[in-house]
Amino acid sequence: MFAALRTRNYRLWASGQIVSLVGTWMQRVAQDWLVLTLSGGNGFAVGIVMALQFGPTLLLSVWGGVLADRYDKRKLLMITQVFAAVCGLVLGLLDVGNVVELWHVYVIAFVLGCSSAIDAPVRQSFTIEMVGEETLSNAIALNSMTFNMARIIGPAISGVLITLVGTGWVFLINAASFAAVFGALIAMRAKDLFAVERAPRAKGQVRAGFSYVWGRPDLRVLLATVFVVSTFGLNFPLSLAVLARNSFGSGADAYGLLSTTLAVGTLLGATLAARRSTTPRLRLFLGAVIAFGVFELLVGLMPNYLLVALLLIPTGALNLTFSTSAMNILQMSVPSDMRGRVMGIYMLCFLGGTPIGSPVLGWLADVLDPRAPLVVGGVVSLLTGVIAAVYLLKHNGLRIGVSRAAPGRRLPSLEVTSNPAVASRNG
Repeated sequence: MFAALRTRNYRLWASGQIVSLVGTWMQRVAQDWLVLTLSGGNGFAVGIVMALQFGPTLLLSVWGGVLADRYDKRKLLMITQVFAAVCGLVLGLLDVGNVVELWHVYVIAFVLGCSSAIDAPVRQSFTIEMVGEETLSNAIALNSMTFNMARIIGPAISGVLITLVGTGWVFLINAASFAAVFGALIAMRAKDLFAVERAPRAKGQVRAGFSYVWGRPDLRVLLATVFVVSTFGLNFPLSLAVLARNSFGSGADAYGLLSTTLAVGTLLGATLAARRSTTPRLRLFLGAVIAFGVFELLVGLMPNYLLVALLLIPTGALNLTFSTSAMNILQMSVPSDMRGRVMGIYMLCFLGGTPIGSPVLGWLADVLDPRAPLVVGGVVSLLTGVIAAVYLLKHNGLRIGVSRAAPGRRLPSLEVTSNPAVASRNG
């Protein structure tokens, strides 16, 4: 379950990440609450901030993947940590000084989004360099455990601090937390990193990444499913903040508790993923998407705060299962010199739809009901999973198989198999 932690460089990384990610989750809760406060409880304003923060992913994540394929990922990550820390510091100083305005939050969210768009594919593709291929799947699951431990701790602390001292000090604490992961990157031994093939500098590398994905029907369906579910289903920062404030008339501590119960579920899902000894299959991914849609819909229909909090636990577990299984399938089935670009396209699909979905869902929360984002997201996720599963069954005959990557070595990967019925029907 903790095999990847035997590697010194990964232990350093995980230790720094838990500190930094606690700060990140503290800032996310504080930012949503600050926007609601400055806008008078306007859900659309929260959607705009999310759109600005995740919008740069549409343009920059694939370029981040190109940088990851070309250059030293450890040095790239040091640069992105500095940018993220500065964003937290500036927002914190503005807020503590009582001069913060809504447009300040918009601008800082956009700058942070640019940094995060580069950081995400570099971070994801750096994992294999720390642990190698043998424990990559375990390391991805442990990354999720670390992320979700922080997701439990951060919102709970943030909710209390916002009540006691306000949002500004939360932003300043987050800025300081980036020192942990920066220090971990410096302390790593470069000679212990696993060598991977780097892509040479050449024209058309972004186009080559998209061409590679388009030429793989299995990856096309997986990434399209991730895009739709992430755009409309993964709306919890917006929906839970609006639900806590506008439906239940509660404060920041209640919003933090809802975020924490969701994180308990995702941590449970990450624990199960870490214990899994085989590479996830497409049917696990699709089953998790369908079940996630059902439970998110149920969360949106629950009549009181307690039932919402309880149902967020299985919802979080299914959320984690579908996202980590997608990431495992992608990382284990692409060549090393293409991994950064494919992960950049994955992050584009995973986060790039937020500028579309968040304002729409925020508007629905304002004009219909605060529960609308959860209900709509659940229905869309459920239908997307069913459509993807039916398509694969009828048209492609896809399965997870084992293909030979090099003489004497076999790696789990996705492969297209010849389904006689499908082949006959398609001529």
